[in-house]
Amino acid sequence: MSQPSPHLVRRGSGAPLVLVHGMGVDHRLLLPLDAALKAAGGWERVYVDLPGFGGTPALPAPGGLPELADWLDGVVGEIAGEDRFALLGNSLGGLLVREVVARRPGQVAGLAMIAPVVDPDPERRDVPERVVLEKDEALLAELDEDDAAPFLEMAVIQTRPVWEGFREHVLPGVLAVDEDAVDRLEDRYALDGPLPEERFGEFDRPTLIVTGRQDDKVGWRDQLALAEHFPRLTLAMLDRTGHNAHLDQEAAVGAMVRNWAEDAAREL
Repeated sequence: MSQPSPHLVRRGSGAPLVLVHGMGVDHRLLLPLDAALKAAGGWERVYVDLPGFGGTPALPAPGGLPELADWLDGVVGEIAGEDRFALLGNSLGGLLVREVVARRPGQVAGLAMIAPVVDPDPERRDVPERVVLEKDEALLAELDEDDAAPFLEMAVIQTRPVWEGFREHVLPGVLAVDEDAVDRLEDRYALDGPLPEERFGEFDRPTLIVTGRQDDKVGWRDQLALAEHFPRLTLAMLDRTGHNAHLDQEAAVGAMVRNWAEDAAREL
């Protein structure tokens, strides 16, 4: 059966830097990083909508995580050919980009992950208790209940600036989700075989991992354990930060992403 054609948003020129979002959203979640990546220079930023999210049609059955990984690897191959490229993944995208590294280790000039999934099995994740550090009650009283629900589930800083970022970059993707595609993915939410880092061993090019101290979705302890696989790793754990780390701490994460992108460009 034919595979769905990807919806891609391309910005700038240079070597490809492929950006991969997580579950339940689309490429718009990562657009707040675009100014930092543009400032780094040297990259064509290629934002991918995964199948069933944003503008990319869903995968045919079974449509699980192994099929999603195969699809993304094929898309990266179409984008980059045999040339070098970089990867940035958020949440589930952080697991998928490590899978691409395992399949194409010689081509990847740099790898960045923001709040990445380490193990897809939620039961095996080491996550902190859910906390909310700041809440604007007047704002929350204004919000539509349905729109507010995913924000309240995710955000640890529930203030107007954070809500406005969520409304612009997260909520449109949430509303565009193909629920049947999500159900199929959740039913088959495990990669075939060992996790990617167990296969590639070490990745010795510029690497960035950003975690949130209050991220109760994927946590931060499991991400620290990835360090042994990345000899050139910059690893940051940010306070007052939940799963959407680059929305909670846009300036700090943007600065780190820019530095990483500049380092990765030297590997081309």
